[in-house]
Amino acid sequence: MPIAETPVRLPIPSLPCGYRMGGVHAGLKRNPTREDVSLVVSDVPAVAAGVYTTNLVFAAPVAHDRSLTPGRGIRGVVVNSGNANACTGARGLDDARAMAAAAATAVGAAGDAMLVLSTGIIGEFLPMEKVTAGITAAAGRLGTDDDAAITAARGMMTTDTRPKLAGRAVRVGAGSVTIFGMAKGAAMIGPRLATMLGVVLTDATLEPDDAQRILREACDQTFNCVSVDGHTSTNDTVLLLANGAAGGKSLAGADLDAFGAALVETCEVLAREIADDGEGATHVLRVEVTGCRTREEARQIARTVADSPLVKTAIHGADPNWGRIVSAAGYAGVPFDPTRLVLRLNGTLLFRDGAPVAFDADAVSASLGASREALIELDLASGPASVRFHSSDLTAEYVRLNADYHT
Repeated sequence: MPIAETPVRLPIPSLPCGYRMGGVHAGLKRNPTREDVSLVVSDVPAVAAGVYTTNLVFAAPVAHDRSLTPGRGIRGVVVNSGNANACTGARGLDDARAMAAAAATAVGAAGDAMLVLSTGIIGEFLPMEKVTAGITAAAGRLGTDDDAAITAARGMMTTDTRPKLAGRAVRVGAGSVTIFGMAKGAAMIGPRLATMLGVVLTDATLEPDDAQRILREACDQTFNCVSVDGHTSTNDTVLLLANGAAGGKSLAGADLDAFGAALVETCEVLAREIADDGEGATHVLRVEVTGCRTREEARQIARTVADSPLVKTAIHGADPNWGRIVSAAGYAGVPFDPTRLVLRLNGTLLFRDGAPVAFDADAVSASLGASREALIELDLASGPASVRFHSSDLTAEYVRLNADYHT
């Protein structure tokens, strides 16, 4: 069964200055209407930062990109979908480097100036003749308009139903800079670092250490707080490129803080989009955990609740089965006093003081059935820390898609 796609529009008036992009179908995917090789190119050398999977089994492109970030002199990113180039040994690393070299040649850059992203099936070698031809074709179709951006984002997709796009304009000093981000992900989503694949571009001027710090902080607050199935991928990567094409000195002080806040907002949109596009999802879960001693404890509870198959299926069935939520919080490995725990579902109080609260189950069920978003609020009353976490429900369609993914 083909994956239904949703049309999109670029969420900002224009791309950051000095970037071109595009995507083509090179034959890595069986469907000829789905792009599978993309190029993102900066017209001038850019500062680059990256955050990567914590999985001990990581893909060849992760190894390549880690060696170059944070750093200067990066001219862009080459992306393929349909093949993860993971668990492919020395040949896989050679292929990732060959992708970077081919992309550099195609856009007139130095051989070590291109980063690489791959996504798709694990354990298969890249068909390099197709990839190389796709890179050449994509280089001939680079553009700066909405269609170019959307096509490049589509080239990152696997089982996604739509590209994930977000952007912000940020006032700094007497002028402004632009942030544009695109991401992919619909399953094998349980990052403990960053996201599945994400590329964030800006025309601001940043120092490498600042770029790395604010990217890691943004990922910690956003992509590290999203999960579809709790499965940390071999390829999870988020890249930030800053080419300085908007002019001005390197951002610092209040301007850097404002840019960092806008980066968090951009990544938050992308993270929620990933959860909302979870394979087979009919609901996006927003888990708000408050009253914890530390943010990490809050995230651990939120992740445990969000990853529970019983919680996910209850939300899918519009069942206000609060016992599943409370018990998931209880086995998260975070000590707290259950008699102080408060639970609300879509704004309705269900549990307090260690006991259930009388509520209209039919009304809560109706609210779950009528809304795409399900809001789970847990207050532990133990401290000042909180977290917002996004996930999706678990459906028969998710099972079908993943049972059929390889075969």
